[in-house]
Amino acid sequence: MGVRLSGTAGLRRTLARLSLRPGWVAVATAVGVALTVDLDRIPLALRYLPLVASALVVGLPHGAVDHLTPAWASEETPTRRSLLAVGLCYLLLGGAYAAAWALAPAAAFAFFLVLTWLHWGQGDVYPLVALFPVSHLDDRLGRALTAAVRGGLPMVVPLLGFPERYAAVAGRVVGLFDPAAGVAWLTAPGVRIALGLSLAALTAAALGRGLVIRGPTRSLRIDAAETILLWAFFLTVPPVLAIGLYFPLWHGLRHVGRLVAVDPGARAPLRGGDVTGTLWRFARVAAPLTVASLVLLAALAVALPSTPETTPDLAAAYLVLLAVLTLPHVVVVSWLDRQQGVWTSTG
Repeated sequence: MGVRLSGTAGLRRTLARLSLRPGWVAVATAVGVALTVDLDRIPLALRYLPLVASALVVGLPHGAVDHLTPAWASEETPTRRSLLAVGLCYLLLGGAYAAAWALAPAAAFAFFLVLTWLHWGQGDVYPLVALFPVSHLDDRLGRALTAAVRGGLPMVVPLLGFPERYAAVAGRVVGLFDPAAGVAWLTAPGVRIALGLSLAALTAAALGRGLVIRGPTRSLRIDAAETILLWAFFLTVPPVLAIGLYFPLWHGLRHVGRLVAVDPGARAPLRGGDVTGTLWRFARVAAPLTVASLVLLAALAVALPSTPETTPDLAAAYLVLLAVLTLPHVVVVSWLDRQQGVWTSTG
């Protein structure tokens, strides 16, 4: 399947219902609540609930079919060789990154921020190109600018709106390995101002370029609305709650939508517009490696220098596991990008 879903309006509508609309509803609702209610009054456990729930609901599962992705995208049957290749990718890259957390946790955390910026950015580019017959992102530069903006929003904007909470989460994650490691550089005024101004400039450049080159296409209008909504979301919703909603319902579902579009077993429910059946099929396929990931999380909690006991500590351990799994996952998604021509100019 190419990057554009040309000539398949029904499929595009089904995929939009599955992968885009839940994120729109969740983010818009959270912004509305944040503007009318003091979210600090919500009990701590409830603020962490979406992030914790993502271990079972879309978050971990969205990467739990990586072993099948190369075969699906190539329209082939999975083989021992393809399964082994992805398994080795996870073992070698994930193992090396896990070692980096133990040896240099502050540097590993900084790498996680950059890696997630890259990955969440690339995750938002694909639907803006694939789900619209005419996209304003018809060349590599336009897509790179949009990826930089979209990945930067969840990484940078919470730092502007909630610097102390951002630093507290970072310190808790790094502190699992080295309580003395410093992350004060994150909230330094110069760093925040530079990142904020750079992201604002990138936002204006990405949207402005699309308008100049292609005009007010539907894809550009959706892109602009989503970008403005995400700026508001991450500025007003506390970081842990914001990421807990964004990770599964925005990023995760968009990737699931991309995967079911190439999954041979999902073609029948997709063609019939059956979103529930499509998601149920994905959940069954993702279940084995989701369970395996939860086992890894338990092993990590036991292996840490100090056993996590509180909800924030458990969430911090979960973030470390996500970091370790994200590195090989990015390799698989980048291969998928290349296979589908995501970074190939079409203009």
